[in-house]
Amino acid sequence: MANVAPIPAQGFEIDVDTLIIGAGAAGMVAALAAHEKGREVLVIEADPVPSGSTALSAGLIPAAGTKVQQAAAIDDSAERFAADIQAKAKGQNDPALVRAMTEQIAPVIDWLGLRHGLEFSVVDDFDYPGHSRRRMHGLANRAGSALVDALRAACEREGIDIICHRRAKILFHEGKEIAGVMTEAPDGPELIGCQRLILACNGFGGNRDMVARYLPDIRDGVWFGHDGNRGEAVQWGEALGAETRHLGAFQGHGNVAHPHGILITWAVIMEGGIQVNTDGHRFWDETQGYSEAARAVLAEPGGVAFAIFDERIAGIARQFADFRLAEAQGAIIMTQSAAELAKRLDLPLEALEASLREANGQGVDRFGRDFSGKGLSTPLCAVRVTGALFHTQGGLRTNGDARVYHQDGSLFPNLFACGGAACGVSGTGDSGYLSGNGLLSAVALGHAAGSA
Repeated sequence: MANVAPIPAQGFEIDVDTLIIGAGAAGMVAALAAHEKGREVLVIEADPVPSGSTALSAGLIPAAGTKVQQAAAIDDSAERFAADIQAKAKGQNDPALVRAMTEQIAPVIDWLGLRHGLEFSVVDDFDYPGHSRRRMHGLANRAGSALVDALRAACEREGIDIICHRRAKILFHEGKEIAGVMTEAPDGPELIGCQRLILACNGFGGNRDMVARYLPDIRDGVWFGHDGNRGEAVQWGEALGAETRHLGAFQGHGNVAHPHGILITWAVIMEGGIQVNTDGHRFWDETQGYSEAARAVLAEPGGVAFAIFDERIAGIARQFADFRLAEAQGAIIMTQSAAELAKRLDLPLEALEASLREANGQGVDRFGRDFSGKGLSTPLCAVRVTGALFHTQGGLRTNGDARVYHQDGSLFPNLFACGGAACGVSGTGDSGYLSGNGLLSAVALGHAAGSA
């Protein structure tokens, strides 16, 4: 349980200008931005090395109007991006926060590329659900671990201190002014004072009690996030009187290879693949999105389904390191016929063939999915999948500068939140999650917090 307390009588052992809790994408982007402003920065991380939820993701950041996107001749704008976010979330987000994030993210992507050498490219061979333009930016191997490594290398080049094996336990304050923290270190507690505190310690998906309380619909899903996401930011905030918002929002994923525990890119669905249950039947419009897919899959018998696609689609999916890993571990099977596939998956052939005919149809089907221009052919591929919770999307309410709101409507003078610690722009549940919203919040608000 995270605690808050008055300033300790003995004072602090060390003092820094800007203290950042968490060394994922949000924390390290915040550190780079603060350092560029001439601030003294210290990042503390509970793990042995920086990783967090970022390392478990595909490392893709949505942005509209970047130099990379323009070079790919993709016509896009912050306004169009904001409209897509609000449409997916049915207008449930704070418009000012959406506007701030969508306007800020493109310059940040450009800055990370030009100033810090992160070589982004746009995923340009398939569409993500809800995005009206191709705007997902990632590094070459489309892996979150590569993004973490690149940001850590950038921090090292700038001489920014990242101290690991330090979990913050107590936050010290005087009224609304944050004074410092007590960390749990290998050789005992440490007291660190600060002029500014940035909470970049993600959400509460690793806290099963908080998940059961706020996210009952996904409590039985596989936890695919980082176990260090224990909800301290929300707990500290509530103890300080901070405003929280949309704590029932989360990003799920209904295409996690089971039991292998490897993320299968949603490209296998968006390019024409389908999901069938253990009876061989399709059960929903798969193109609604991978977040709501978690609940859809978990509601089927045994909480599992099979993602079915073909070799053409597999070729697109191989740009993702996770997909290549799934192939290497035997999670993905390939067959030469529907009959062989039914036998390998222990599915009724008649039902499976009916589902495949739907995938090869034209126009809108009974679920509202349009298969026009798509289709599956042999060889056929399949993978057994389940639904998972990736990260929470609710948290501390912030403005566009990542400053935290008090319940009385004022802003804390020196408390900031970004990434999973802050309320994102995914509405109130899971269906409002637009692909990449997690890293959008991490990178846009992280840069805002560091620059403020």
